[in-house]
Amino acid sequence: MTANRAGEIARFLAQPVLARLLQALDGEGEETRVVGGAVRNLLLGEPASDIDLATTALPEETIRRGRAAGFKAVPTGIEHGTVTLVADGTSFEVTTLRRDVETDGRRAKVVFGRDFLADALRRDFTINALGLGRDGELHDYCGGLDDLAQRRVRFIGDAAARIREDYLRILRFFRFHARYGAGEPDAEGLNACIAGREGLAGLSRERVRAELLKLLAAPGVVATLAAMAGAGLLMPMIGGVPHLARFAAVAEDEGEGVCPAFRLAALTVSVGEDALRLRERLRLSNEEFDRTERIARALEGLGGRSGLPAIAVLRHVAHGAGTDAAAAALVLLNASERGEGRDAVQRLIGEFGRTPRFVPTGKDIIGLGILPGPRVGQVLDAARQGWIEAGCPAGADAQMEFIRTALAAAR
Repeated sequence: MTANRAGEIARFLAQPVLARLLQALDGEGEETRVVGGAVRNLLLGEPASDIDLATTALPEETIRRGRAAGFKAVPTGIEHGTVTLVADGTSFEVTTLRRDVETDGRRAKVVFGRDFLADALRRDFTINALGLGRDGELHDYCGGLDDLAQRRVRFIGDAAARIREDYLRILRFFRFHARYGAGEPDAEGLNACIAGREGLAGLSRERVRAELLKLLAAPGVVATLAAMAGAGLLMPMIGGVPHLARFAAVAEDEGEGVCPAFRLAALTVSVGEDALRLRERLRLSNEEFDRTERIARALEGLGGRSGLPAIAVLRHVAHGAGTDAAAAALVLLNASERGEGRDAVQRLIGEFGRTPRFVPTGKDIIGLGILPGPRVGQVLDAARQGWIEAGCPAGADAQMEFIRTALAAAR
């Protein structure tokens, strides 16, 4: 172990709340280690915020020791041996060592044990099976350190067997490769994913959605999606044809603040039916569906064609789908643009973004003597359309003239 790595490990273990918890759980016949993603990220020099621990202690003993040390104990998954211990605003998942005795491709029946090797062998990937003792010793039963150095995501043991235990591991394989891998996906893992792809149909749509959205936000997603498409695994997941080139262009330019719902739209949305398909297939949240559906409407409103529309057209589209959706659709339709073409798109979005707000509301129309009802909305809509055609003048007084004109036309 290098001096630099040893120093990072020492600083990690010296965190006051973690040190206090390890002191409470480790010793007196029991052993507790930090495991999984926290160890992986620590060795990669990345934030290790979600800290999971594995222990030989049974859940009841974990709760007893945690409470004695001042931690709040929450039995979040006690039937599977998991207790969440919380102190000073920080939570830790502590799980009793386990081994699988029965799996059905979605969930496993487990029994508790005291063997860290057996617990490591039931995990998915070698880089997720690393452990770190309270004394700073790294435990690597599966070759995870070498795979981490090589930026290689590899199943533990027989890849096909790991997938049969939980078919969601197919998606996790690609998601972790996009996040931590380099180069082509591990050949054995890829072949096992292809062979086991029919098992994806038995997974809950919510689990698939969660993995897919995480994948779409990963730094290596473009190459990974291409690998999935080449293996015949992408279309069955999204239920439609992927726009890989458009997605690649968007992902290249998006930078910080990735919006997974926008990336999902970039990958596979062109018309409203696409958004409906995704909602059904992936059980999108209301917010995710709203975003993708409005982008689909905006794409249809812009005619599904690249090039720069008149700003009035863009404003009309925004009136129906929202300003954010109109801008997103414009970006998607012109994703292949480079240089001056891309600059022109951004200038149009900037000009569009400076459009003043249309101030009048239905209350203003009612104040002019129109009874509440459908006619109010019709007049307001016609007034806004006229205002857009006139170049969107600012000011409540000027905009109220469009209300009066629409009222006169409606009589």
